Amino acid sequence: MTICISGASGLVGNEILIQLLNNPGTEKVLVLVRNPLSFGHPKMQVVLVPFDQLDQLEVAEKIDFAFCALGTTLRKAGSKARQQEIDRDYVTAFGRFCKRAGVRKIGIVSSIGANEKSSNFYLRTKGEMEASILQLEIPTTVFIRPSFLIGPRKERSFGDRLIQGFALIISPLLFGKARKYKAIHGSKVAQKLIESTLSESPGVHYI
Repeated sequence: MTICISGASGLVGNEILIQLLNNPGTEKVLVLVRNPLSFGHPKMQVVLVPFDQLDQLEVAEKIDFAFCALGTTLRKAGSKARQQEIDRDYVTAFGRFCKRAGVRKIGIVSSIGANEKSSNFYLRTKGEMEASILQLEIPTTVFIRPSFLIGPRKERSFGDRLIQGFALIISPLLFGKARKYKAIHGSKVAQKLIESTLSESPGVHYI
C-alpha cells in the first residue's frame, strides 16, 4: 500500500511515520514536509512543498491511505490567524490533495472537544477543520481526538516540561467520564489512528 503523510516532523506525526515504515504491509510512504527530514528510509519518498501551495501539488501515482498530524500552538504560531492557517487551512488543503490522489481512507489528528461552534478558539478551529474535511467526502474519514499529548518533542520549553510533568501526575487521578482527559503518549495516538484508519469501514469515525 502507498501512504501519504503530512505533519511528520511533529510529536504524533513522527510516530505515525516510524510505525508506518516499520509496517511490513507498507510499500511506500510519501512524506510531505516543508523542510528536509534528518533521516532516510528505503520505503520513504520526501516531497518538499510549502503547505500554502498544496493545492498546486499533483502526483502521478495513486495513494491508498493518508494521515495528517499538522498542528501548532498559539505560542509557536505567533498569532491566531497563523494558527488557524496551520491547524485548519493547511489540513484542509492536504485533504483536497488526497482527494485528487484517489485516497480511500484518511486519518487526521484533531483534539478532544473539537467543535466548530465552541467559544474556545482552539477547539473551534479544530472543529472547523473537521467540518471542512467532511465536505470532501473521502470514503473513510477518521478523526482521533486526543487529550493532552506527552512524549519527546523537538522543541521543548520549560513551560512544556512543566505541563507534561503536571499531566503525568494528575492523569492517574482521573476516573469515569474524566478518563478521556488523561494525558496520552504520542506513540499510542499514532498506533490507534493507524489501526483505526486501516481497518474502519467507509464512513466518518471519531476515536
